[in-house]
Amino acid sequence: MPIKLICLDADDTLWHNMRHFNATEEALYSLIAPFADRHVTREVLDACEARNLKLYGYGAKGFTLSMIETAVELVGDPLPQGVIAGILEAGRQLLAHPVELFDGIAETLEVLSTRGRLLLVTKGDLLHQEAKLAASGLGDMFSGIEIVSDKTAGLFADLFRREGVLPHEAVMAGDSLRSDIHPALEAGAWAAYVPQPGAWSHEVAAVPEQHPRFTQLVRLGDLPNWLDGLD
Repeated sequence: MPIKLICLDADDTLWHNMRHFNATEEALYSLIAPFADRHVTREVLDACEARNLKLYGYGAKGFTLSMIETAVELVGDPLPQGVIAGILEAGRQLLAHPVELFDGIAETLEVLSTRGRLLLVTKGDLLHQEAKLAASGLGDMFSGIEIVSDKTAGLFADLFRREGVLPHEAVMAGDSLRSDIHPALEAGAWAAYVPQPGAWSHEVAAVPEQHPRFTQLVRLGDLPNWLDGLD
């Protein structure tokens, strides 16, 4: 059963991402500490992010807006100038952080390219994702780049049709059960879950352990061997 199309997530699959969001969140906790306890800030921020996803989408810019909204709710309006300036600076640092590839990623992509066409399927802010991909130096290794607002079974089905493959000829690999694994399985593809520490709570979902087209890997570098087993 040869795989023809290998879809890969970007953030926290090819390069570090959540560590930078977590550092930005810590900056917010420090700024709000005189006005609210950490756990209260966390709860309000979670609620703001969930509420704003449909408006702002995924990414650093939407996260920064949610942090400002959290501060308004907890501190009151008008916000002290130092709080606003601190949040904006934290957001700028989040947008400008260097791209840090996971160990062996370039070599892994070289090997995977001998198993099938590589397609990057990532969600988030278009400008930021394009900038991170350019900084990564990995862009030329992919036959196509898809930067989307969200990942759904319908989106994957459309991708497979456009790429000219049947669902069972495609695999999706990524760190998010909610966004990478479940939609790909629902669309009829194979799925490889590569978990990373510090995952965003919004991306948490049940592990489909008994699913015949699912596997969980320790690192992306294990994907070629798993694909060889499918053949």
